[in-house]
Amino acid sequence: MASATACSSPTTARNPSPRSRAGSTTAPSRSELRHPYHTTFRRKRNTMTSTPEVSPEFAAATSDHQWVEINGNHLAVEVLGPEDAPVIITHHGAPGLGSRAEPRASFGRLADEYRVVVFDARGSGQSEGNGTFSHEQWAADIDGLREWIGAERIVMAGGSYGGFMAMEYALRYPDRVAAVVLRDTSPDNSNAHLARENALASDRVSIDMEKFDRIDVGTVRDNEDLKDCWREILPLYDFHYDPDAVERKVEATPYRYEAHNYAFSVNLPSYDLKPRLPEISVPTLITVGRTDWITPVSCSQTIADLIPDSEMVVFEKSGHSPQIEEAEAWTDTVRTFLHRVYPPTA
Repeated sequence: MASATACSSPTTARNPSPRSRAGSTTAPSRSELRHPYHTTFRRKRNTMTSTPEVSPEFAAATSDHQWVEINGNHLAVEVLGPEDAPVIITHHGAPGLGSRAEPRASFGRLADEYRVVVFDARGSGQSEGNGTFSHEQWAADIDGLREWIGAERIVMAGGSYGGFMAMEYALRYPDRVAAVVLRDTSPDNSNAHLARENALASDRVSIDMEKFDRIDVGTVRDNEDLKDCWREILPLYDFHYDPDAVERKVEATPYRYEAHNYAFSVNLPSYDLKPRLPEISVPTLITVGRTDWITPVSCSQTIADLIPDSEMVVFEKSGHSPQIEEAEAWTDTVRTFLHRVYPPTA
């Protein structure tokens, strides 16, 4: 039976090159490297003044990676942690906006005991965008990475849209999953109307609902339009609103409008895992920020009610990203859960 626990402001790498039938580490050709999504993103340093840190929540990755060909598409991949440790594969959120930077920053904290695989999904960040951006394809890519890293079973983790994919993977490849970790996500597309209501009710900013609708239903015109629409809704995400931090996030985000449009116009209208969630039989941790506007607590509660062996933790001083806003407490919660259900190698 699912249990719910509220955290009221709690106080409390190596880079291998494994190979398998699923993929190779062959680098893209020189012509492929000219594509924008193969650019290596580096933050400029100012030697005269200190530059505020950019949150990894929606930032392009700046760390080194290796190219891994999975299902005919090169993915930018990083592997952290000991070779003999249990494997966590974590999927970033926000197709066409997110990157491996966020899961690297959050789940990378567990790389002292676990082998953590982070990657830019097909069509996002620095990875190629061949083929379609369907949930079926993205789940197959996760399994290709599992085979490539040589793990029989994995902890499948993801936040926001990455949580959609974590649940999709657990349902499509149940024999390959030992545990699931979710963060600020939803079991269906009902969060869309809740998000719209929250945007309209916000007293932080006045939202241009024409831009809101374009990003929400996947009809942005190009990367610049996606950036413009993204700037409109970013003030809603965090527990504390900082306009300067919002603008830094806008500039740091890697924009890939094709993947975003496909996800929101093709995938999400029919997205509904509720009827099948009781099939997930492995231990599942669900974490969520109390003031999350886009995947509210009620969405996580629905997941907890439907997955038999699940537990839910609410972080009282977080919005959409408790892994950043209450980083220590969130990490302790995840580590404690994993120690119990899928302990690291002794």
